[in-house]
Amino acid sequence: MKTKIVSLLVLAACGLGAVGAVGDKDRGTAFQANRPAAQTAIVLPERIDGVAPKDMMKAWLKRQTDAAFERWAKDYGALTTPEAISAYRARLRAKFLEAIGGLPERTPLNPQVTGTLSRDGYRVEKVVFESRPKFFVSAALFLPDASRHKPPYPGVLVPCGHSENGKAYESYQTMAASLALAGLAALVFDPIDQGERFQLLDATGKPLLGGTTAHTMVGVGAMLLGRSVAQFEIWDGMRALDYLLSRPEVDPARVGITGNSGGGTQASYLMALDERIKVAAPSCYLTGFKALLATIGPQDGEQNIFGQLAFGMDHADYILMRVPAPFLICAATKDFFDIGGTWEIFRQVKRLYTRLGFAERVEIMENDAPHNYNALQRQSVLRWMARWLKAQDEPLVEPAVATFKDEELRATSGGQVMLLPGARSAYDFNADLARELAAKRAPLWARATDGERRAKVRAVTGIRPLGEIPEPVLEDRGEGRLVVVHDDGIRLPVVAANAAAAGGQGLVLAVAEDGKSAALASGDVNAGRRALWAVDVRGAGETLQTDPAYAAEFGPNLNEAVTAYLLGRSFLAMRAEDILVCARAAAALTPRHTVDLVAFGSVGVPALHAAALEPQLFSSVRIVRSLRSWTGVIDSRTHRGQFINAVHGALEVYDLPDLAAMLGGKIKIEGPLDALGAPMGKPAAKR
Repeated sequence: MKTKIVSLLVLAACGLGAVGAVGDKDRGTAFQANRPAAQTAIVLPERIDGVAPKDMMKAWLKRQTDAAFERWAKDYGALTTPEAISAYRARLRAKFLEAIGGLPERTPLNPQVTGTLSRDGYRVEKVVFESRPKFFVSAALFLPDASRHKPPYPGVLVPCGHSENGKAYESYQTMAASLALAGLAALVFDPIDQGERFQLLDATGKPLLGGTTAHTMVGVGAMLLGRSVAQFEIWDGMRALDYLLSRPEVDPARVGITGNSGGGTQASYLMALDERIKVAAPSCYLTGFKALLATIGPQDGEQNIFGQLAFGMDHADYILMRVPAPFLICAATKDFFDIGGTWEIFRQVKRLYTRLGFAERVEIMENDAPHNYNALQRQSVLRWMARWLKAQDEPLVEPAVATFKDEELRATSGGQVMLLPGARSAYDFNADLARELAAKRAPLWARATDGERRAKVRAVTGIRPLGEIPEPVLEDRGEGRLVVVHDDGIRLPVVAANAAAAGGQGLVLAVAEDGKSAALASGDVNAGRRALWAVDVRGAGETLQTDPAYAAEFGPNLNEAVTAYLLGRSFLAMRAEDILVCARAAAALTPRHTVDLVAFGSVGVPALHAAALEPQLFSSVRIVRSLRSWTGVIDSRTHRGQFINAVHGALEVYDLPDLAAMLGGKIKIEGPLDALGAPMGKPAAKR
């Protein structure tokens, strides 16, 4: 791509004073006088390629995901033989497991039945087992009355959706009871941060955080370790199945799974990965990423597997990985999981089942209702399980079920597994792994050369060497404003100040979490009256995209950061390349061919990467009020605004202080922050 370099001297002639409304006679106070009006400087046009600037990244990512969907369709079209399908299944299973960090070793379950409840036609055993050492899982096993149904029974796992009370939620109890009354054993178990498994409790034993927010909170730490919060849920489900199959009342050859919403996610994953499960009927989840991203956007932590769109694993593949096993898609017309996407999945998998001669083994039911697990959904599941696990094809009707109160179904005396002696949380396991990885990487990092270190960092982040990043186009917008265009349409707005000083004193490149206006407003960013470029990296300033629902916990640009994660990319890497592109363009206009980099806030993390990977571009580096370390994110357990800078698997290779050490005396870090955004050594105002 040909570069259109706009001379800083030309920009000076245009007069930044027009932006700041400062004349030559006022330049004794210079930059101070220029700052307030500069905060209102808008560089980008009202529309970029047909969208508002704040939607630039959304549109850019859509182009990337559309390309991924086209690749998926091509791969799907090649599945014309049993051999091709078998190879496809094996490849995806391996990639799926790799993306979540593999699976832990099997350890003793140490199950305990802590109580029994009775109803006409079935009984319920309250159970606690350990999916990992001291990682307690609370569950309820619904068993048929042996006088009505002769054991061994088929078994059905019922993972829970995002209900606060987990397994005690009325719909999940009713599903399990209906299965038991029909002669099938059913095990309902709490996911982490629901029911009796909230991972963070206050001093009184009350939950501090739960549901989707908690899942993503755990997930950020897991990402940094090269793992996924989905690994916790998948392994809990597999160990729940281990427990179910340990029961003499259950026939291990006849096992099914069903779940709704988040339970539908777990059911889909477990069916794909655990071949002991023979039949599946997830509800209100499957829609496909094309429909999902076009409607409600990506969901919480466990529903996003690193790089899955890049390596070609979509919702349909959770079914295709087990073709031709019996699979019922339960859907709702008015669900926020788009029904059009659900039908597209059904068409895709139906064609493959038909091609293999098993068309009858995959079906769909659509209930004219919103997101739910109501009687029609559950009844369809009941009939599907009876058909394939009991060879019973009569139209079963869901019976009337008297559900238990939450406290009646509790498997622990205190109501929370984290109150049990020695209990360990998902955060504890993340912290254990962080320490293990730190011990492993330290000697490897110490022995490596700087060149080897940079290669390792590039491999895990995806940041390209400078020579592989195409030159940008610089668009002159007048009055000291320009746009740096690179990376297939990314536009970075720049305000240039004191341009005439570039020839003698060099240039300061400033980036800020709150955009170039915040950089310009900083009282000390350029006290020496040197030439300055204040830049909005993508997702900052004019291209900031907010998500008010989760902004307090995870910061702005969350949907875009998660979409990038699905593509196997990180916002950090893209922002680091933004900084490198701008630094290279600006450095070319100075005698030393370097710039002084100043970064404020969270963009300090990509700025640190840019400087450590291409130190020849920077005379000095100053990082102000930015995260000190990723290990601190894991140790903190809760955190704020860290998703955008999380790199999958980074802590397998390095931590942020390792990069700072590579820069030696060139870098100055001021006011480092902890994971909650508080200055190091000072307590956060509110945790």
